[in-house]
Amino acid sequence: MPKLKSKRGAAKRFKRRASGSFRRMQSHRRHILTKKASKRKRHLRSPAMVTAADTLSVERMLPYS
Repeated sequence: MPKLKSKRGAAKRFKRRASGSFRRMQSHRRHILTKKASKRKRHLRSPAMVTAADTLSVERMLPYS
């Protein structure tokens, strides 16, 4: 059986943690930042976890992670 390819877009967006869950960065920090509060932008800096409902999809996109 041939090797499975990873979805390259997903490989750039998600990293698997040692516990097996996936880490992702948060959205809404690219542009139109002047109207957003500093506190909101600061909290968006920290990574978030992929929800349990989406974990199976991410695992399928990244077979060797």
